[in-house]
Amino acid sequence: MQEELAWETDGLLPLERQLHEAARQNNVSRMQELIGRRVNTRARNHVGRVALHWAAGAGHEQAVRLLLEHEAAVDEEDAFGMNALLLSAWFGHLRILQILVNSGAKIHCKSKEGNTALHLAAGRGHMAVVQRLVDIGLDLEEQNAEGLTALHAAAGGTHPDCVRLLLRAGSTVNALTQKNLSCLHYAALSGSEDVSRVLIHAGGCTNVADHQGASPLHLAVRHNFPALVQLLINSHSDLNAMDNRQQTPLHLAAEHAWQDIAEMLLIAGVDLNLRDKQGKTALAVAARSNHVSLVDMIIKADRFYRWEKDHLSCRDLSDPSGKSLSFKQDHRQETQQLRSVLWRLASRHLQPREWKKLAYSWDFTEAHVYAIEQQWTGTRSYQEHGHRMLLIWLHGVSTAGENPSKALFEGLVAIGRRDLAENIRKKANAAPSAPRRCTAM
Repeated sequence: MQEELAWETDGLLPLERQLHEAARQNNVSRMQELIGRRVNTRARNHVGRVALHWAAGAGHEQAVRLLLEHEAAVDEEDAFGMNALLLSAWFGHLRILQILVNSGAKIHCKSKEGNTALHLAAGRGHMAVVQRLVDIGLDLEEQNAEGLTALHAAAGGTHPDCVRLLLRAGSTVNALTQKNLSCLHYAALSGSEDVSRVLIHAGGCTNVADHQGASPLHLAVRHNFPALVQLLINSHSDLNAMDNRQQTPLHLAAEHAWQDIAEMLLIAGVDLNLRDKQGKTALAVAARSNHVSLVDMIIKADRFYRWEKDHLSCRDLSDPSGKSLSFKQDHRQETQQLRSVLWRLASRHLQPREWKKLAYSWDFTEAHVYAIEQQWTGTRSYQEHGHRMLLIWLHGVSTAGENPSKALFEGLVAIGRRDLAENIRKKANAAPSAPRRCTAM
């Protein structure tokens, strides 16, 4: 509405300016004095505002009544197409709205943006006004210039109670705008978990694609709303849906390095083989952007998915709540000693190409190794690469319930480093092991 711009008093004579100011402040005695001096009650400022607009927008009942009694035009519009009734709806002044309607104001009016009084009140969450407008019989499905209904406005304004009211009144939960945006899209854009839950409970579709191919989940990920992402995951959103760039929600999380959101998506079980229009997987996107921790998380998840596929009887490892499974960096006290052993192994004992030999012996893929190598360069970068690979490997054996000391010993022997395996056996065995439940990853 650009209130600051509208309040400028260019275009008014001095006494007319005083009338506008008095109406805005509900200074009724001054208004009566100015009207007695025959000041024009319909004088407009540079954006078409009249005194009645200020009184109605501010909720001043006495000032509104006085102006209406002295030839103020009830439906007069400003440069934005806003009249007194629309302003009273916008600011939530129910009593003013009723006075204007009783004075003959047209209830079926619209601003230049096509917003009805119901759009404006719903967008600001003014429950009493919305209820009155619904009772009057305004069309719940009326669309503004962009195709938004009042329910879109309430959803985008993060007003769950208003959303409930409109749904009970019969608003269409899956109405779409001209750009194919649903009410749930608007809730996702504003990050409102409460509104989204109300819409989903009422049958809101979680998998509608907008004009850019984005689902509500895409939008929640892009704008970094973790709680909303989890709600949409739990509500059976398509985790592998692709937008017009063929990006999945995980591609977006990888692009922006949203680790908490990536963790949610990885635990939920996404397809890591999907490629965007540039032919890149989410792993490649994370590697290209040097998001080291996220690269490691995706590799851990990929290895876990592969292991899980081969060990269907061990599904109990993945708790339905997701609490027992994590792909983030391990900071647990019980693995600290073994992690120290792995760091010494990578930084002091493994030769430049031996970390790769170990990786391939443990079924790391070419894509995994390439992604690890993309971060850090230099003559001793192999130490960092080897350390990261070993920590990723440790996640796998720990999740599988294998004895890491035994698995490390066998891995070093497999690449021809029995001497090294024997030397670190004692230190590795000193680290606590996860209880064995299934064969190794």
